[in-house]
Amino acid sequence: MAERISEREAEVLAALGARLSNAQIANRLHISVRTVESHVSSLLRKYGMADRWALAELARSGEREPGRMAGLPVSGTTFVGRAAERAAVLAAIEQARLVTLLGPGGVGKTRLAAVAAEEAVALFPSGGAFVDLVPVRDGFVARAVATALGVTEGSHQPLEEAVAARLGTGRSLLVLDNCEHVIDEAAEFAERILAACPGTRVLVTSRERLGVPSERSVPIAPLPLGSDAERLFHDRALAADPQFVADPAVVAELCARLDGMPLAIELAAARGASLGPTGLLTALDDALRLLSGVRGGDERHRSLRAVLSWSYDLLDEEEQTLFRRLGVFVGAFDMDAAAAVGGDRAGVADLLGRLVDKSLVVHVRGRVSRWRLLETVRAFALAQMTAAGEEDKTRARHLCWAADAASATEVRIGDPTWREDFDAMAADLRVALAAAGGPGEVTHRLASALAHLTFARRHLLESFAHHRTAAALATSAASAARDLRAGAGCAHVSTTSDQHVFELLLEAAEQAARAGDDRGRAIDLARAVETACRFPEAFEPGVPYERLRGLLDEAVAAGPGDDPAVTARLALARAWLAGPDRGAPDPELASTALAATRATADPVLISSGLCAAGTAALHAGRLREADRITRERLALLPSMDRDDPYCASEICNTYGRACAYAIMTGDLPGALAAARAGIGDDLLRDTHLTASRLVQPLVLTGRFHDAIGHAERMLDQWERAGRPAPLWMLPAVSMTVLASAMIEEAGAVALWRARAAEVAGGMLGTAPVAAFVDARLALHDERYDTAEPLVRRAFAVDASLDKYLVYARAAGAELAAAARLPDAPDLLAAATPLAEENTWAAACLARARGRLHNDRTELARALTAFENLDAQAERDHTQALLARL
Repeated sequence: MAERISEREAEVLAALGARLSNAQIANRLHISVRTVESHVSSLLRKYGMADRWALAELARSGEREPGRMAGLPVSGTTFVGRAAERAAVLAAIEQARLVTLLGPGGVGKTRLAAVAAEEAVALFPSGGAFVDLVPVRDGFVARAVATALGVTEGSHQPLEEAVAARLGTGRSLLVLDNCEHVIDEAAEFAERILAACPGTRVLVTSRERLGVPSERSVPIAPLPLGSDAERLFHDRALAADPQFVADPAVVAELCARLDGMPLAIELAAARGASLGPTGLLTALDDALRLLSGVRGGDERHRSLRAVLSWSYDLLDEEEQTLFRRLGVFVGAFDMDAAAAVGGDRAGVADLLGRLVDKSLVVHVRGRVSRWRLLETVRAFALAQMTAAGEEDKTRARHLCWAADAASATEVRIGDPTWREDFDAMAADLRVALAAAGGPGEVTHRLASALAHLTFARRHLLESFAHHRTAAALATSAASAARDLRAGAGCAHVSTTSDQHVFELLLEAAEQAARAGDDRGRAIDLARAVETACRFPEAFEPGVPYERLRGLLDEAVAAGPGDDPAVTARLALARAWLAGPDRGAPDPELASTALAATRATADPVLISSGLCAAGTAALHAGRLREADRITRERLALLPSMDRDDPYCASEICNTYGRACAYAIMTGDLPGALAAARAGIGDDLLRDTHLTASRLVQPLVLTGRFHDAIGHAERMLDQWERAGRPAPLWMLPAVSMTVLASAMIEEAGAVALWRARAAEVAGGMLGTAPVAAFVDARLALHDERYDTAEPLVRRAFAVDASLDKYLVYARAAGAELAAAARLPDAPDLLAAATPLAEENTWAAACLARARGRLHNDRTELARALTAFENLDAQAERDHTQALLARL
């Protein structure tokens, strides 16, 4: 086993998860910084991780013990034999990154994989997960792994990226059990994870190879006769009947007839109490004789089919009926589920116990008792259900149960245990929906509830698909419209685009029209217009103005004039459509729209109104007003339901705007707070996008080591995401150049400069953030002989809405003053108007005037401003200047 962590190490780990520095941890725990460093080093060793940021991610995921394997099956029986194969599997895991246990169904691959994973966990300090793929269908392999790891999607973060981010934090082991029915998808997933996570090993059980390069196969044979096979039989027979006694020759014959197949041996042994060893052998001979004419297939499968057949034949009628019907469940099921397909609850409870005693059903113990059928046994049960002509009836019952269970769980969203219960039944809910027919009340109820549940569970892309399905299955136009609206909200935060949002809202408007819902139609059309104008970057090509004008006219004509929500939505659409440019609303109409939204009690609508007003202020150059308005949006976030897709777009947009506007006004504490809150919100999570927002205020406040750590994580997450369009990372990457230079790490500076050039794609020379960084570094290094071209560049770059333009101008003006350039006073004057809206820039210019005129008053003013901003490096630099005078 991996080393355990001490109580003090657990406290340090929790503090790392809270993003505290070593000094802050020392202060909180009343220990020295050196002691904190020692504990961090110990944690890095025990978890096999490279840096404190990986430890912080682990702490935030809720795991506290090294080597924890999520989902590892716990068996109530002993593990018999397999010493050589167990050693072979462990050796293969050490030597190869992908190991596949190959063998037929019932040979014991799953049990061996579980035992091997438990023994190997000491090699994987970051732990991992054991993922049962039996209930998983095509398209859900990554989802099953994510659920086992406790990973969810964030806004615009694909699920596989989230999984890779979790597995990529250190040395991890991922077990994919029973891959054969999803072999292609499992192979593709394993290959992507291995490529993205160098420290991860994958152990697979399957009836066939994955076919991935460098795959190491370990064939798993039946138990050897004359030793392990007989030992297993005795062990299981004694568990069923402590008084069991048998002639060794009879047991040997039984095991030989069963080809040493563990599952067949266990099923036969469970009957030992009722039939005795001789009776078992006779029954088995009869069953094998019945199958003697079957051609093809593995002989071992024939013996397993034989033992299943006579085990089934020995059941009474009620036991057979329930057993057949339980085959409809692809995953584990609770008592309510079993009763839904099997009949009276009390009777089902008794029958389940009897089936467990006969080893045909496995009892899965936990907070809620659940049961399951092994894959091979379930296949047999399904065949019997079909032969009995019960499939349609049983699947109809399964569908009704699924709809009821999903609806009941939906009501419980927010309860501490709802996620666990949903995860347990999710595969069956999906299968029930996929097997359902056309529109109907039950199918629609299931699809709608599943859409909501998966959104709340942060399966965002899946939720989007279920909303579309629910709309198609709806029995009324009004229901379809509601599903489409929710799907539009989901599309805002999934990896789909705002183009989908626009189209879904138009579909919702059509359904509302069919339902005679003029109010809903007006709101849908107005929201579609607002979406196209407010988020124009997501539309390729943009929607023509004439079309948007026509949609708005339709909305005006449809909407009741006395409805506050309709009035507000129409006012927002007018404001955005009438703006001077896409993405810029008309200022007066934006003010009118904000007043209209305030007349409603809807925080989402009010936030939309504030966004319009804030964006108008931004385009007018009133940055402080835009920042103030956005802080009001932040204050609305606690009143928005994170589990309602309707709120999603405003939540995500607010965090992004809040970070950007705070930097634009030099409100560094505000930018830090907004960035950290965004990372902490499970709708956004810690992704490359949210990390990039945090890097920037960390650098501006002088927290250089923290900034570099988050920048490394940002880049790592971006790489795992497949390197999407990178230009938005330029500010964070460029600011990391500044951080690296300020702590005098020359190699890191060169590396991050190269990354900035790559990200900029030829646009680095015109980027205000790059001009700012170069000017600020020239100041830091006192390279005044190179000042003039850097100053000219800082004043040549021009992008009025770029948040770093004011920083570039201020730093350029200070560099001119420090270098005593002849036009320094003019440059100071030229930079002043922009700096009036930015506290950091204003402090920078005060310091520049202090440099230029040897004015201690100006330097003191700058010092006070930087202290108020908690800009540590700028404070120290200003203090040093004051000390020189």
